[in-house]
Amino acid sequence: MFEQKTEAEAREEILTMVTEYCKTFHMTQKEYQEGDRISYASRVYDEAEMWNLADSALEFWLTSGRYTERFEKEFAEYIGVSYCSLVNSGSSANLLAFMALTSPLLKERRICRGDEIITVAAGFPTTVTPYLQYGAVPVFLDLTVPQYNIDTEQLERALSDKTKAVMIAHTLGNPFDLKTVKEFCEKHTLWLIEDNCDALGSEYCLDGVWKKTGSVGDIGTSSFYPPHHMTMGEGGAVYTDNPLLHKIIRSMRDWGRDCMCPSGQDNLCGHRFDKQYGELPLGYDHKYVYSHFGYNLKATDMQAAIGCAQLQKLPEFTKQRRANFKRLKERLSDLQDKLILPEACPDSNPSWFGFLITCKEGVDKNQIVSYLEEHGVQTRMLFSGNLTKQPCFDELRKSKEGYRIVDTLKQTDIIMERSFWIGVYPGMTDKKIDAMAKLLKEAVASI
Repeated sequence: MFEQKTEAEAREEILTMVTEYCKTFHMTQKEYQEGDRISYASRVYDEAEMWNLADSALEFWLTSGRYTERFEKEFAEYIGVSYCSLVNSGSSANLLAFMALTSPLLKERRICRGDEIITVAAGFPTTVTPYLQYGAVPVFLDLTVPQYNIDTEQLERALSDKTKAVMIAHTLGNPFDLKTVKEFCEKHTLWLIEDNCDALGSEYCLDGVWKKTGSVGDIGTSSFYPPHHMTMGEGGAVYTDNPLLHKIIRSMRDWGRDCMCPSGQDNLCGHRFDKQYGELPLGYDHKYVYSHFGYNLKATDMQAAIGCAQLQKLPEFTKQRRANFKRLKERLSDLQDKLILPEACPDSNPSWFGFLITCKEGVDKNQIVSYLEEHGVQTRMLFSGNLTKQPCFDELRKSKEGYRIVDTLKQTDIIMERSFWIGVYPGMTDKKIDAMAKLLKEAVASI
């Protein structure tokens, strides 16, 4: 087929065919009909993502490469930070963000085993897993309803001489009280990690300046799993303005190595074979010197290629999420005698990941959820509910060691028992929004 063509001509023909394939077989969308399944989230893409993916595949540079470099640069600019490191998942991003703070390079601010990390129990477990596995101690605070974020009034009571950091997520796109949390961290010289995996595109006004969530703390993390604000299949990112933290993050992401050469390049520093490291022989190959206990958490360039196309769509995705949330809330406003509807944090402009609802006392959540699911509306819980009651905590609960709870988790338990959420993703049409509202009203009326 390509006998009379140059490689460039053949490549162009393939990519043109891929574009037409996507337009023909992927971009036809059936209009919603009553009874159709309404998912809580889904991929939203067009031929740009598929073109990039095919372009990267034809190059066959399977590890991080030119698309990765481009994505990291453009994503950092979007968030408003200096450095971004692409990784293979949001969970890996949280692992890397936390483990960076255990580096000996941080000296007295280094997190050590037995140190405490302030967090919440109503969230995704991989916000907490890294420090439990390392041997640090999570200190769980309650949430507030209807913002579903950390109760900042408990912060001072959570503090101890072992506290080293605060690591919490912006719940379903709704920013937590960044002003209060940041001031608390600065007052007590604590690290702040923003788990931004469910809030990409959300904004917070801090001291009169609007900032993207993830850019206010010392480190931010994102996830690019398919249901999230943008996707590259699997994937995540860790980002910071701190050059030392960036150096540590890159080292730990790339096997823990001391060398900072990009994949496929050697000896950029010009001193690959002439320095002494630790107790290694003089001149030991710098590419095999390890300054940290690290991992291989890199993503592939094919993932980054998809991400580059998705990033261009992110502002429109964010706009649509906000519009969908507003429309749904307006249509459910007459149910507030039975349901608690979500509210944005003051001084914030959320990029909503979902629409979180809490049933008032006496209203059966399970009955409502069952009705919605039976009629085609996909629902989700607020992830772990109360993480300390999950089976993975069985041994910790029995030993009564390894974690600490400040006061009670009363609101967290209420959320676990009476809350659920439905989608507002950018592929959601007005018909789907209106259908969800209609079915939810029917569910409430049936109780």
